Amino acid sequence: MISFCNCFGIIKKGKNERAKQSVKKIFSRGLLRGETEDDFSYSGEFTSNTTSGDESDSQPRANRSEEILNLRAEKDMACRRVPVKETNKLVREEVIHNCVDSFLFSFFFYVNCFILIILSFQDEDGNKMINEYVREYRIGSGSYGKVVLYRSIVDGKHYAIKSFHKSHLLKLRVAGSETAMSDVLREVLIMKMVEHPNIVNLIEVIDDPESDCFYMVLEYVEGKWFCEGSGRGCALVEDTVRKYLRDIVSGLRYLHDHNIIHLDIKPDNLLITREGKVKIGDFSVSQAFEDNNDILYRSPGTPVFSAPECCVGGTYHGKASDTWAVGVTLYCMIMGEYPFLGKTLPDTYEKIVNNPLVLPDDINPQLKNLIEGLLCKDPKARMTLNEVAEHSWVIGDDGPISEYLCWCKQKRLVVEQEQHHP
Repeated sequence: MISFCNCFGIIKKGKNERAKQSVKKIFSRGLLRGETEDDFSYSGEFTSNTTSGDESDSQPRANRSEEILNLRAEKDMACRRVPVKETNKLVREEVIHNCVDSFLFSFFFYVNCFILIILSFQDEDGNKMINEYVREYRIGSGSYGKVVLYRSIVDGKHYAIKSFHKSHLLKLRVAGSETAMSDVLREVLIMKMVEHPNIVNLIEVIDDPESDCFYMVLEYVEGKWFCEGSGRGCALVEDTVRKYLRDIVSGLRYLHDHNIIHLDIKPDNLLITREGKVKIGDFSVSQAFEDNNDILYRSPGTPVFSAPECCVGGTYHGKASDTWAVGVTLYCMIMGEYPFLGKTLPDTYEKIVNNPLVLPDDINPQLKNLIEGLLCKDPKARMTLNEVAEHSWVIGDDGPISEYLCWCKQKRLVVEQEQHHP
């Protein structure tokens, strides 16, 4: 039997009673599934931390991840055709109030501010604005901040803008001496490194040194698929599942190829465009690593999507844990429910670690083989993403999932061609 402590950590029985009580208080069945206040994928910052032994064990990995990302940025190693726009000037509603107050001292200054209000803060319908973005309505929230839908007056497109208060992030502890600010900055660093058709794109970062607010301007994706856990009645048809899975594997394989582990793959973090394309979002707990050294100590993902090796303490491989989460997601899409879900956090982990996988007799044999391969409790024997890409059920009528020719690979090919043909 295994015992559980605060959030995700494993402890010996009889220790840390306060932590045990916090688990009972915090984790409802909704939180086991990773649901947040508004349950929106752009801002699903609810996470749980599995630690092995002392919390300090997890700290070097987080710091090392940021060092790796900063080094890549310094060496211009971003895999992006167009760099993320960085803006350090913020024009928002609070400026209006300062300008209006100044009317008492300078009529001329008031007139100029009035013009600024008309041009910079409102469109023809009187909607509020942040820089070039017109506010439409709030679309989500999480423990770190909120997400609002905006429209750009420059290109007319919609964008999802995540907003944070830096003072709040610096006060919010997430692991040891690490604050939520570390998570957000790491998310920004990762998203500035990557660009893929199946990954939500970061467009702009707005960070004014004189403001407490910080904004991430993200590509807006219209919807997502919900797994409500109500059985096969809400399951998706196989052709749709196959299409979604191919997109997930393509995006995640790209991340792994670029030494990035997502660590929170689940339906809530998979946005779906009007054309039916899946885009992976929410990198708030993701990590970067060097070479093949994807060993981690802290598992910050969502409980019900956690791999068995993440539930029992010690170290684990990030790629294999991501692959398990893909398996749970596939199971959810096919079955309309979760493969291992208990009434409490300890019960859920007990099922993940010890319960056998149960699949109905009438399921497609090829699909059954795929799910069993992904949800193999032994990470060493678990199917890899490359094996998934070539699996007979995944291939279907479309063939194996082709490897994406990303921007950095394109640049390498150009250099190689120039070397061979100077």
